[in-house]
Amino acid sequence: QNWTETVVKTDEGYLMGNPNAPIKLVEYGARSCPTCGAFAREAFKPLTDNYVSTGKVSFEFRDFLVHGAPDVALTLLGQCGGTAPFFPILEQMYQNQNAFLDKLQTMPPAMQQSLANLAPTAVATKLAEHMGAIDFVKQRGIPEAKARACLADQKQLEIMAKPTENAMQSGTVTGTPTFLLNGKKMENVLSWSEMEKALKAAGA
Repeated sequence: QNWTETVVKTDEGYLMGNPNAPIKLVEYGARSCPTCGAFAREAFKPLTDNYVSTGKVSFEFRDFLVHGAPDVALTLLGQCGGTAPFFPILEQMYQNQNAFLDKLQTMPPAMQQSLANLAPTAVATKLAEHMGAIDFVKQRGIPEAKARACLADQKQLEIMAKPTENAMQSGTVTGTPTFLLNGKKMENVLSWSEMEKALKAAGA
């Protein structure tokens, strides 16, 4: 059995792999966070191919909205299709991250000002349009009408923001990425080589 095909929704995120894996890796990550992107581009393939697939390690990703509106936009779209496309879209968003961030940085001042008085869901929609993120998910099987409905869903936005609020209140997460290994916060793990060492030390 290839456990990478098993994905379930959890209270705070999405989990890939054997739900009863002896080694549980959790990442609090933000879709617009460059360090998270660099880690994902380096680690996603070896982590899933060599560790999650065997059933020894489960990988749970919890969206942490560290940069506010841009993360809200990308996360609403990233969670729009539910469990099956969650990880492929997450990985591809990180592959494409620099293009999204470049568009954000070149946003005209007039557009920035126009966002000030809008509701959070309206801001998310405008940013998604500006970043090209609606087309991005459309090419990956999420119809535009569905993508726009997800971006406009205030209730989903509130649910989606809860893990961020909880982790900040408890002091678990002060920045992204933050990794937990079997519930314990990992210190100074930002590269795949450090992560792999820790997984092996835990028995993976």
